[in-house]
Amino acid sequence: MTTADAHAPIRTVGFIGLGNVGGKLAGSVLRNGFALVIHDLDPEAGRALEAGGARRVGSARAVAEQSDLVITCLPSPAICAEVMEGEDGVLAGLSTGKVWMEMSTTHYEEVVRLAEQVRAKGAAALDAPVSGGCHRAATGNISIFAGGERRDFDRVFPVLTALGRRILHTGEIGSASIIKVVTNYLASAHLVALGEALMVARRAGMDMRTVYDAIGASSGNSFVNETESQVIMNGSYNINFTMDLVAKDSDLFLELARSGAVPVQVAPLVRAIFQDGQDSYGDRAWSSMIVKRLEDACSTDLRADGFPDELVDDEPESPGYEIGHRPGP
Repeated sequence: MTTADAHAPIRTVGFIGLGNVGGKLAGSVLRNGFALVIHDLDPEAGRALEAGGARRVGSARAVAEQSDLVITCLPSPAICAEVMEGEDGVLAGLSTGKVWMEMSTTHYEEVVRLAEQVRAKGAAALDAPVSGGCHRAATGNISIFAGGERRDFDRVFPVLTALGRRILHTGEIGSASIIKVVTNYLASAHLVALGEALMVARRAGMDMRTVYDAIGASSGNSFVNETESQVIMNGSYNINFTMDLVAKDSDLFLELARSGAVPVQVAPLVRAIFQDGQDSYGDRAWSSMIVKRLEDACSTDLRADGFPDELVDDEPESPGYEIGHRPGP
């Protein structure tokens, strides 16, 4: 096991979890000149990264031992805890001067709990979930929320600028996870409302291309309309995000609301609608298929010509930069 200098630049990045988002983020690490060590239970995940020079190892512990910065991007808080705390987990491989960064959408209290164990090893901890869709993760143009001590944020900032475009330091560890859960809830609520708006327009006889353009030019526009409307109108629904992930994120939001004694009204309804979507189309159905409930109920589709079956980010990759105010250490 190597011990890192807490002030030394990050040269080797370890990545654990190479799914829809993680694999693309890891690609940005490699593409921007960092040495990359990878691990995933699926032996097929990360084949392209290996071909590009990444080194695959057999355990999370080995990733931590061989990296300055260890990134986890996993499907659930429970899986992250297992990867961190298992016999051959990340914690077993951490030492003074290393950094752990959680990029999953998870419960802020779980990040804080794990961060305490990371710090006990002499390492630093941040949570840095992303927002903006898989198509932007692939090009390094996604947004990143990062929570943790300012000095740790500054140390990993060169990696963050390779991973994403707009980077916001949200404050202490766990704060980024709160922000991510809040923004994901808004996206889910927007998607449900968008489906209703599109169907009402369709049943009123409107051309769907015109509807898309009109919403985009109006006060009703949203990131969800600009992205998910396209794959809905194409009929692929392929947004690279699934029903079960919306359910997980919605539950995290509702737990936050309960802990803050906030009497939310819309959020439980959104959660119930997505539960019906899961029951109807399956846990791994694309989340955009939530609008198919209305298409089925109305025997009316929302198809229109000229829309892609999968989103592609056509903006050129450019270095990331910090946004927002500086909330302090």
